[in-house]
Amino acid sequence: QLRLAESGGGSVEAGGSLRLSCGASGAAFNSRCMAWFRQSPGQKREGVAKIDKFLRTTFADSVKGRFTISRDNTKKTLYLQMNSLKPDDTGMYYCAADRGSGCAGDIRDTDFDVWGTGTQVTVFS
Repeated sequence: QLRLAESGGGSVEAGGSLRLSCGASGAAFNSRCMAWFRQSPGQKREGVAKIDKFLRTTFADSVKGRFTISRDNTKKTLYLQMNSLKPDDTGMYYCAADRGSGCAGDIRDTDFDVWGTGTQVTVFS
């Protein structure tokens, strides 16, 4: 069974950068569509970015041009490079692996069935 663990969160001033990592262990990682989600208190979980096994990427409009998603299959690690951070980017960030339904379309949490426990990102102004 695939297991995921996020790291790299922290507190940063607006305009700064952070890089999140998600290490995978257990079952196959390379063939999975992988994604980052975030959630703030009282808010719905939001899809941030996803990447398929062919390295094709999709981003939420709110992060386009600022965030980059990548993966290193030899290290079984997913990354999220976040630049030009804003206070609205604050939240718990989760990585997720898809349930095999493919990586097409929007970033929907119902397409993902393996989740990490999250890493907190706080952006202050």
